Amino acid sequence: MPDAKTIAFYDKAAQRYADSFATGTPSDSLRAFMDLLPAGGTVLDLGCGPARASAHMRDAGFLPDPVDASQGMVTLANETYDINARILTFDQVDMIAAYDGVWANFALLHAPRSDLPDIIARLATALRSRGAIHIALKTGTGEQRDKIDRLYTYLTVAELRRLLTNAGFTIIATTEGSEVGCAGTNDPFVVMRAHKND
Repeated sequence: MPDAKTIAFYDKAAQRYADSFATGTPSDSLRAFMDLLPAGGTVLDLGCGPARASAHMRDAGFLPDPVDASQGMVTLANETYDINARILTFDQVDMIAAYDGVWANFALLHAPRSDLPDIIARLATALRSRGAIHIALKTGTGEQRDKIDRLYTYLTVAELRRLLTNAGFTIIATTEGSEVGCAGTNDPFVVMRAHKND
């Protein structure tokens, strides 16, 4: 189940969140992810937020399926992009071989650590053979709330690599950096791209 306080923040601050990360062009990470997809491929945008990434993917000829646990984010996404965003929580992912890619950009960091193996296994099942996955997370250890009451699970790079490998993925690329987010803190992060082995 999603954390109620985290969802409440995103419901209330959807527009502010969208404005904080506004960009008119796809990020380098999104471009690299799209390069892994077949022409016209289908993509699960997990934790889509305002669905800007889905809009970029649609503009590039792909078929995004934007989902989020926050009604505020889903409403904003549809009002802004008319993109058929819908409510779906991590534990409701039950598709089988439905997608060529999964874009999980700073979404799974809100999942409890104990749920992550099951969630990533579900994402593997949702992907077609050799499907691509992008996961970005804040790095660190433990679980805690930030100063705006969002619940975070922090992983080391090695932990994320192990989770993906155990779920049947081969890591393609790993990038580390740091960024200032909504809470105003400059936090380290990791981005991994991988493909499903079968």
